Amino acid sequence: MCEPVLQLNDVTLRRGSFSLEGVNLALAEGEILALLGRTGAGKTLLLETAAGFCPPSGGQVLLQGREVRSIPLHRRNIGYLYQEYSLFPHLTAAQNIGYGLRMRRMRREEIRCQVEQLAGRFGLERVLNQYPGTLSGGEQQRVALARALALRPALLLLDEPFAALDPVTKRQLYGLLRQVRKEFGCAVLFVTHDFAEAQGLADRVGVLAGGELCGIVPAKELYSAAWPAPAREFLGLVEQQKGETAYDANRVI
Repeated sequence: MCEPVLQLNDVTLRRGSFSLEGVNLALAEGEILALLGRTGAGKTLLLETAAGFCPPSGGQVLLQGREVRSIPLHRRNIGYLYQEYSLFPHLTAAQNIGYGLRMRRMRREEIRCQVEQLAGRFGLERVLNQYPGTLSGGEQQRVALARALALRPALLLLDEPFAALDPVTKRQLYGLLRQVRKEFGCAVLFVTHDFAEAQGLADRVGVLAGGELCGIVPAKELYSAAWPAPAREFLGLVEQQKGETAYDANRVI
């Protein structure tokens, strides 16, 4: 059996009064795992811990079998896409995409070739010389995704990557993310509030609620799994008279 790209072993996260206890998960090469949870459930903190930015209070975070914080930042082979995209406003789209390649001191011609290839893949050829402030939300998202993938990461971390986009642009980027997973072969861990997004994009879905990772199930079983009470309440699941579970479509998250 292949070693997981990312593995969290009994990870505990404590930040002030917030605590997330005993998180266990494993993410395989080429797999997409979505984490659902309310605002403040610890989703972003869990991503930052997986990236090695925030040390856990306990447990292990392993990246391809190695403790992530023992690996120098520039060698972790992780792509991270924040909700706000975090593009450099003073750099063009091309310069943003090639930023990580320049940090690795690749030759200028090689950087140019890779940037052009990624731009073609993401439909960005016409905006390479533009600055982020002149781009649409969808264009900014594609530039940020291309930048995250330029170094061919083993692990791609996405923090609510589609939250600010309109429905049409979202659908376009959903298709792009599925293709990226196939072409680049990276494992993808993303967090979201959107139940349909999690089910539609992910192979498996986990729920963070009540200070714990309540479980991880195949995406198609999101509403049929035997969740503990905090996850059931978050998902809007209600008990029927015969003990069956139904989804409350009127529930507002």
